[in-house]
Amino acid sequence: MFFSTVFTAAALLTAQAAAHGAVTSYVIDGKTYPGYEGFAPATSPKTIQRQWPDYNPTMSVNDKKVMCNGGTSADLSATVPAGGKVRAIWKQWTHEQGPVMVWMYKCAGDFKSCDGSGKKWFKIDQEGMTAPPLSGRNWGTAKVVKNLYWESTIPANLAPGNYLIRHELLALHQANAPQFYAECAQIQVTGSGSAEPSGQYLANIPGYASQNDPGIMVDTYGSKATTYTPPGPPVWTGQAFKPRGSSREE
Repeated sequence: MFFSTVFTAAALLTAQAAAHGAVTSYVIDGKTYPGYEGFAPATSPKTIQRQWPDYNPTMSVNDKKVMCNGGTSADLSATVPAGGKVRAIWKQWTHEQGPVMVWMYKCAGDFKSCDGSGKKWFKIDQEGMTAPPLSGRNWGTAKVVKNLYWESTIPANLAPGNYLIRHELLALHQANAPQFYAECAQIQVTGSGSAEPSGQYLANIPGYASQNDPGIMVDTYGSKATTYTPPGPPVWTGQAFKPRGSSREE
């Protein structure tokens, strides 16, 4: 009986891990960087990724763990020029309904003191549902299932500095039970750009949207909705935002 109980529990944990996933490596400006894969930081190789404690999803947008999946520090950082490519790679991902969102955060100083606090997070990329139905495969996360990677471009005129880059998969396969999966890596952006987002493009993490936001609380199989908008601010591409009828840049 004891063996059976232990075996069942172990099998359940294995099944849960197989159903979930995390970014496990990166290709940045053509160079490959390992991510964090294990659960023993002391014996894991040094990485640019902030080390997370487990594969389990965060269930609330207001939970502090949603920022970087609980990761608070990394030993290394990667260099990428503004306009360069960042590819995040997953070894496994199974959930097809949900958006992919890629965020950045400019650190005020070095990475060790960069905690991601304040209304400074901004999106550089995202993809939600590209065609109905909600229960279909026309989603950003379905592309991750197929390709096991997501590649984004750093805005070409972004000001240089130390940044966190955060890849977030929001799994919506269970009705009104969103699952947030996010990891952060440390990157140094180089170049001569001077643009930085402001105003409507900035958000706090945690809390970038309400838990009841229609982009978070979704029934992908019961809803008759034909459109979907990912939660949080719009994507910042490096262009200044000008309110209609105004010449003032935000």
